[in-house]
Amino acid sequence: MADTAQQFSKVGTMCRDIFEKKLKDYGSSWRLMRPESLTDQIYIKAARIRSLETKSEHRVEEGVIPEWVGIVNYGVIALIQLEKGWADTADLSIEDALALYDRHLECAFALMLDKNHDYDEAWRKMRVSSFTDIILQKLWRTKQIEDNQGTTLISEGLDANYKDMINYAAFALIKLTGIE
Repeated sequence: MADTAQQFSKVGTMCRDIFEKKLKDYGSSWRLMRPESLTDQIYIKAARIRSLETKSEHRVEEGVIPEWVGIVNYGVIALIQLEKGWADTADLSIEDALALYDRHLECAFALMLDKNHDYDEAWRKMRVSSFTDIILQKLWRTKQIEDNQGTTLISEGLDANYKDMINYAAFALIKLTGIE
């Protein structure tokens, strides 16, 4: 059986590489986005994936892999924004943004390892379309928590939902790319 930690690490490297290239192109312009806007950006990605999964035709040649990468990267950005708050300017250097990215992806990775241990690699028997649906459900939960100003009575908070979205997207990327 493939090693989940190694596969996740490879997916993380792939997503970070894209994040870094976009960071060099655009700077940290995402710092201007409020968490609610990031939730909606992830929703756009997940909705397009679901649309492509259910339609026989797609009109934009870009497939689902970039959308899954986008969910990972926007999920990490959302965690950064929850920690730092949003800004009125692109106020992070490339080095600082990458350090934050690495720390938050590592935190999501640690959560995945703990849950993967307890769930005994159940994700390997799941369909990629289920990852899509679970992420969409987590997005609706996140929106509800945001509408409640971040308050929950018994449920996990915003950060836990973003980490789960990152991890399900990573699982999808492992399955779709065949990363060993």
